[in-house]
Order: sequence, then C-alpha cells, then structure tokens
Amino acid sequence: MLEWKEYRAEIKGRVGELGRLAPDVMKGYAALATSGNGAKHLDAKTRELIALAVAVTTRCDGCIASHVEAAIAAGTSREELAEALGVSMALNAGAALVYSARALDCFTEMSPPSS
Repeated sequence: MLEWKEYRAEIKGRVGELGRLAPDVMKGYAALATSGNGAKHLDAKTRELIALAVAVTTRCDGCIASHVEAAIAAGTSREELAEALGVSMALNAGAALVYSARALDCFTEMSPPSS
C-alpha cells in the first residue's frame, strides 16, 4: 500500500511544478476543479463522495488522496465512504458486463458465417 500522506505531498509538489511550467493549463484545471464549490444542490460531502467513487473507477491514486483528504474535512465518516465505494464497485462491474456484451457482439460480427 502507499504511504498516502507522503504520496499526497509528492503529488502537490509535482502539480506545483506543472503550474510553473504550464500556468495557463493549470489555471484552466483549477477553474474546472473548483467550479462545484458554489453548487446549490449538492453539499461538499456529497460532491467528495462522488469524486471518490469516480477516482476509484478511473484508478487515480492522486485523486483518491486529494478527495479523501477533502472528504474527511467535509465530515465524511468511514461508513459513508464505504457506501460510496460500494457504488463504484457496482459501476465497475456494470461496465464490465456491458463491455462483455460488446465483446460478444464484436465476436459475432467478425466470425465467419455459420454453414
């Protein structure tokens, strides 16, 4: 397993470096990343739980570290996190099911006709 606090600090350092090398790109990212802060319908905890479920499905350790930190700050409990992660597991399984159907469809179309 990762040393998450150390990893988070390393990511922050690299992001800072990117900010110096490509400031306009990072300004654009920051605008996108903070655009939900003024949300009217979802509170911070809900947004962070969604972000964590997406981080797991996209397999982004940096996102996991960042959004766990923010979820804790928003008052998320371990049990709430576990429920959100259950949603991400179900989505990944669902996506595998759908893509399995696609692979079967591809196989059917690419196979020679039966005699």
